[in-house]
Amino acid sequence: MEKLFTPINFKGITLKNRIAMSSMCMYSCMNQDGMITPFHQTHYISRAAGQVGLVMTEATAVVPEGRISHEDLGIWNDDHIEGLKELNEQIHSYGSKTGIQLAHAGRKARLDSEIYAPSPLPFNESSKTPAEMTQGDIAATVDAFKRAAKRAKEADFDIIEIHAAHGYLINQFLSPLTNKRTDDYGGSAENRYRFLAEIIDAIQSVWKGPLFVRISTNEYKDQGNTLENILYFAKQMKQQGIDLIDCSSGGVLPASIKPYPGYQVKRCEQIKQNTSIATGAVGLITTGIQAEEILQNDRADLVFIGRALLRNPYWAKAAADELGYPIEAIKQYERGWK
Repeated sequence: MEKLFTPINFKGITLKNRIAMSSMCMYSCMNQDGMITPFHQTHYISRAAGQVGLVMTEATAVVPEGRISHEDLGIWNDDHIEGLKELNEQIHSYGSKTGIQLAHAGRKARLDSEIYAPSPLPFNESSKTPAEMTQGDIAATVDAFKRAAKRAKEADFDIIEIHAAHGYLINQFLSPLTNKRTDDYGGSAENRYRFLAEIIDAIQSVWKGPLFVRISTNEYKDQGNTLENILYFAKQMKQQGIDLIDCSSGGVLPASIKPYPGYQVKRCEQIKQNTSIATGAVGLITTGIQAEEILQNDRADLVFIGRALLRNPYWAKAAADELGYPIEAIKQYERGWK
């Protein structure tokens, strides 16, 4: 049987296949309140109808000042729970599992309000200079992730993913390019990891389900995190009980990247081989054959599909056809999928 369509289990949550919808910002909360909209319902539920095993929401802000934009989804107060719960009910009705990516943009927030970061360094010339976070700010943010995780549980999500990639707040603490602190949260790799470690512990105090972390495995800049640093972080995450590392790259500083099919898979494979932690591969994975090669050669445990699922909500069907696998359709689509 094609590995792409074999189930996989994380802490009692079984995904029916290895296809995950990658977290992608939609910037669609036009009332700037972080609430689920009809667009989000259509967007995510259609991918569940298309037989994606795991539907992961876009970056969902744990505090208002942690949004990338005013139009981001939020989970910073209890008012957000009902809409997310209704979304999950519909996704679950199609046999898919749901994940929420908890996020804080840090210095990459493009908001009218003040923004925060480990060090007062703007992302680029057109960006605001963030306020350097005090240890009180850090503690409050860790608590915000904890409270967001509790709300995610109340909203019936199956999996939580911590967004520690793409140059957002947690990544800013992890990277020596953006973390110039001289206290316990800066300097050594151990200190730079401390913020993420505290967030993981805080979430696990209220959440017993599967916990993923998305990281940038390559910063494409000299003096940034090396592969050795990344493997150190991965080993720490494994010790803390993280179930899967979602392996993306870039975003810490502006960089010119020339992506090619599967360009991030090598680092994903190296993390899996060196730490024996489950990994998710993402980045220009567009065909069933490509996805199957990654899984069959044990380079990753899940494939996260992004732009290809924007183009085709029924990517799973196209991949199955390519591999000659008879994927099961929802009842309403059976006559069109035969």
